[in-house]
Amino acid sequence: MFDAQSVKNSCVSWIRDFFKENGEGCNAIVGISGGKDSSVVAALCVEALGKDRVIGVLMPNGQQHDIDMAELLVRHLGIRSYTVNIKDAFDGLVNSIPFEISEQSRVNLPPRIRMATLYAVSQSHNGRVANTCNLSEDYVGYSTRYGDAAGDFSPCANLTVQEVKAIGRVLGLPDALVDKVPIDGLCGKTDEENLGFTYAELDRYIREGLIDDLSKKERIDRLHKNNLFKLRLMPSFNPEI
Repeated sequence: MFDAQSVKNSCVSWIRDFFKENGEGCNAIVGISGGKDSSVVAALCVEALGKDRVIGVLMPNGQQHDIDMAELLVRHLGIRSYTVNIKDAFDGLVNSIPFEISEQSRVNLPPRIRMATLYAVSQSHNGRVANTCNLSEDYVGYSTRYGDAAGDFSPCANLTVQEVKAIGRVLGLPDALVDKVPIDGLCGKTDEENLGFTYAELDRYIREGLIDDLSKKERIDRLHKNNLFKLRLMPSFNPEI
């Protein structure tokens, strides 16, 4: 059985140790989307460092229909926050590229602009950027390389979606944040619609190796294999001098 309380306590200690070794007195910078992952990471950082050392950054691309969820988290935790609308940056870059960019490029551009924004905030506020990905998303490559997959420390990278939600409940986060249907905010579909399987099915497969639908198993295996490069260090040539 997953012991959410024990894992939460261990993760809080891990965050404290990270900051002692990699930035004594620095602030945690968290991109706040209003979903469970950024909510849990921000709450873990508040418990580890105190609310005065956690800064939330809300980054809508024009209008964000669920930005009220991000604002709810900021109020709930009592943390400092900034709202940076990335629409001008997104439009400016798209309009400056001298050809029609691919649909995948258009989908992945906002998270990369958001990560650049987080590092701008971080370097201006003596910060370290939190990565908010979880194990389930990383397993099938459901993240943007050098976008939301980047960061300086990653509290939830080895926790499945179900485990992250359990920790969110232990942390006392509002149900509206913990149980919010995950939507990537890029193409208008839910995560599970895009993936072709549920997170519950994926998490069971990751932790127990069990899945009932063989076609979903094949899809998960294919996505995992095709996206392993996102989890590895950049290959580098070694001249062996």
